[in-house]
Amino acid sequence: MAVYCGTRPFMLSRMAYPRENLASGERVVLHRHPHWKCLLGPFLLFGLLTAAAGVLLGVITSSGLRSTPQTVLLIAVAAVWAIGFCWYFVRPLLSWKTTHFVLTDRRVMFRNGIITRSGIDIPIRRINTVEFRHGLVDRMLRTGTLVIESASDEPLSFDDIPQVERVHALLYHEVLDVHDDDDHPWDGHRRDSHDQPADGPVHPGDRAENRGVRDR
Repeated sequence: MAVYCGTRPFMLSRMAYPRENLASGERVVLHRHPHWKCLLGPFLLFGLLTAAAGVLLGVITSSGLRSTPQTVLLIAVAAVWAIGFCWYFVRPLLSWKTTHFVLTDRRVMFRNGIITRSGIDIPIRRINTVEFRHGLVDRMLRTGTLVIESASDEPLSFDDIPQVERVHALLYHEVLDVHDDDDHPWDGHRRDSHDQPADGPVHPGDRAENRGVRDR
């Protein structure tokens, strides 16, 4: 999906946001999922759990236990691993997939939640300040936190935004464009009024007829 900074398009994301969630005529400027850094912790824990389960399976199968106790222990280890798989792998992945940060030409939208969905909409016209923060590790991974302050509301922080500096620049340009439109709402009308007389355009035949009337 092409997004725009100024007048030059560049590619930021190929994942389109569902059109049914947008207003009529609303244009998506940017659509982002959280940075993959948010998955590192759960995936690392799942890897450790898998390694521990493998060790336990080896110990149990090589032990001299009878068939029934051995089967019970193997089932218990497999059950714990399955729970860990769901909690430390499937759940974070689904949470990542269902979390959306969307910038349009009218608002900033944030949606998240697997079963219970929640969302935040910030109209572009109400945004006063846009900031970003990232430390050394975030700079190396090209991610960070985006902070948006709107009129009469507390600042909102959005963590793990990929390419946060570029997202900050895009949002800043959208805010400037909207504020410029608000500051000069009648520019087009004034230009039209200067180009044409109040009674409409004058044709060459009308000018000649007017000169004849004055001569008489």
